[in-house]
Amino acid sequence: MNQVNLNLMRTLLVLLEECHVSRAAERLFVTQSAVSRQLTQLRALFDDQLLIRDGNRLIPTSKAIQLRPRVAAIIAGCDDLLSSDEFVPSQWQGPIALASSDYVAQYILPEIVERVQKSAPNLNLSYQLWSPEKLPLLADLDVQLVSTMLPAIPDGLCGAHIGADYPVCVMCNNHPLANVDELSVGQLVQFPHMRVSAGGDKDSFIDHELKALGLSRHVQLSVPFFSSAFEALCRTDMLMVIPEHIAVNMQAILPIVSKPLPIPVPEHRYWLIWHPKFDADPAHTWFREQVLNVMQSSMYSISQVDRLKGMI
Repeated sequence: MNQVNLNLMRTLLVLLEECHVSRAAERLFVTQSAVSRQLTQLRALFDDQLLIRDGNRLIPTSKAIQLRPRVAAIIAGCDDLLSSDEFVPSQWQGPIALASSDYVAQYILPEIVERVQKSAPNLNLSYQLWSPEKLPLLADLDVQLVSTMLPAIPDGLCGAHIGADYPVCVMCNNHPLANVDELSVGQLVQFPHMRVSAGGDKDSFIDHELKALGLSRHVQLSVPFFSSAFEALCRTDMLMVIPEHIAVNMQAILPIVSKPLPIPVPEHRYWLIWHPKFDADPAHTWFREQVLNVMQSSMYSISQVDRLKGMI
């Protein structure tokens, strides 16, 4: 017996349960003649009569009686294999890893943890600092969900849009340029810059625009953390180009000011990104829905920029 037709096995099980061709046909939603043909195939397959006619009924042979529990186990196993269990967050333990910037870790992650912990108290969640060069390696990384800034969802990956804003220039509120209404290109390159290297590409466009004008800036400090960058910003005369929603949020709690840039600026688009291997996973689907909801509603998120502007 090199190959087994599962449809035949299902017919065999129903026949052994009913011991009646017409009732078996009704249960299988096929004709009596179809069941009779399949019984003939089964007899040839097992080299046994399987069911012997005795008046108006069919009697299982000894071999058929031995086969019945084994066939039932095979059918049950196949049904279980093909069934999709309902996802229950309260029973989910993970693990699952989210990656983004230290800004998200400090200001938005606590809200994510609060939200998922209520529904999935046993979830094992970890957080990693994201860097753009990891994107081509996402399939092999121990990261299931990424929040980052990209022009669009990369080919071969899945994503959900969080929001968009534009870059601005920030500085300490006692900076020589703090009271200037509009920055000039000359002023932009007059002072040293710092940049946050982790997360998405936030400021390389500046160098391209300045190069076209025959100018360049001096990046004096590059750090992976927004927290240390803001500490340094408040103590120096350096400038930093960052997304507007971060600038607006930090203006509310730090002695900094923000200015529009005197050069063309690109739109910053923010996404949740994941590998297609997780796209249909019910646990991953639930988790990314929770994260997306927080990302779009948090007071520190991109969606709250206009409201926060009115508070400054």
